[in-house]
Amino acid sequence: MTSESLSNEQTVFIVDDDEAMRDSLAWLLESNGLRVSSFASGEAFLDAWRADMAGCLVLDVRMPGISGLELHERLQALQSSLPIIFVTGHGDVPMAVSALKKGAADFIEKPFNDKDILRLIEQCLAADREQQSRRRRHAEIARRLAALTPREREVMDLMAAGRLNKQIADDLGISIKTVEVHRARVMDKMEVRSLAELVQSVMEISGSPGA
Repeated sequence: MTSESLSNEQTVFIVDDDEAMRDSLAWLLESNGLRVSSFASGEAFLDAWRADMAGCLVLDVRMPGISGLELHERLQALQSSLPIIFVTGHGDVPMAVSALKKGAADFIEKPFNDKDILRLIEQCLAADREQQSRRRRHAEIARRLAALTPREREVMDLMAAGRLNKQIADDLGISIKTVEVHRARVMDKMEVRSLAELVQSVMEISGSPGA
């Protein structure tokens, strides 16, 4: 399987040095209609990692080489958005709890029930779908914002702040008629039908890179 194909649709990535564990979990997930890709080490997964990977990661806490916790930290440094479920032995629970505080989605103890792991994975895949959708939406709003001229952006910011046309004209030292023209262009380029929709778009993108 190529790294490009791994990025195209949601995949459950299993990272575990225990071959029997990898195989049994992969069989369970595939028999439930899920797409699976397995890795025997954290190093192997990092080599295959791509920023646009979709799905979730089922990660063993204890592995030789890069441990599950270290892999989690490295993925965070790469700004990976993949939800992570840690698989732990009984003695690893404190470590897993620590990982939760650092952003992991959940953890499950060995031996785990098939229904429990499937439930956690489905929750993570749903969260990933929501996150992917939100990123696509932000990218689309950013594309529309980039089409605005500097003056249109100024007018839009004042519109979003609730300023009336006359106030915007006074603020920018332009005529009300010019404000109306800019306002119409802003609504058209931002592909919104109401001021409320425009404000919502501006709020969505605020805080995102390039906003």
